[in-house]
Amino acid sequence: MSTSNVRISAEGREILRALARKEKRPMAAVLEKAIERYRRQKFLEEANASYAALRANRKKWKEEIAEREMWDRTNADGLKDQ
Repeated sequence: MSTSNVRISAEGREILRALARKEKRPMAAVLEKAIERYRRQKFLEEANASYAALRANRKKWKEEIAEREMWDRTNADGLKDQ
């Protein structure tokens, strides 16, 4: 695994150090966990914004609902699960 130096404020470093101490984990592991959580949060925020924009467009939202209904009907097509 490669490493890099990242500058953070003294306050941020102390918070990171306290969290690492509390979790009994290296600071790098705590930071990586925080970064992954932030990445997931941003992904969900973007997905929510996209759905909100889709829902705001009546025509596009009707198309979305029609497509969902079409897919829902495929579950009752009488074919055996593979």
